[in-house]
Amino acid sequence: MSLQAKINEDLKEAIKTKQEPLLSTLRLLKADIQYELTKTGAQQLIDEQIITLIKRGYVKRTDAIQMYEKANRTDLADKEKAEAEVLKSYLPPEVSEEQILTALEKIIAEVKPAGPKDIGKVMGRVMAEFKGLNIDGSKVSAIVKSKLS
Repeated sequence: MSLQAKINEDLKEAIKTKQEPLLSTLRLLKADIQYELTKTGAQQLIDEQIITLIKRGYVKRTDAIQMYEKANRTDLADKEKAEAEVLKSYLPPEVSEEQILTALEKIIAEVKPAGPKDIGKVMGRVMAEFKGLNIDGSKVSAIVKSKLS
């Protein structure tokens, strides 16, 4: 079953059972998917494209959580946390630090970077290696910087 079909099925189930955080989050995700379908003219998105949309929504939620917590709006922060958890459940497991280090060692051997000035080049290669997977760019950036500095 594709990720898009799973989201549609889960949305139908959430409507029937009236599970509020799940229902509102999946409706927003479904709207994002529909917008992307309209924009591209495709009939269905591949899982990699849907994962990108989910990641985008997850990042928006985490940014909103930080802003709401700074403003002492715990009610809104809790709502965003619930939505972020729903989105996170649809993401594949996050790439581990060991996997990043293994890929980084291989890329460093191939590219032979001259130092900190090549961080962007190495970062791009590492991110391309894990394209379509759940990887935290800030974690990769910190690891690459520590290796090349």
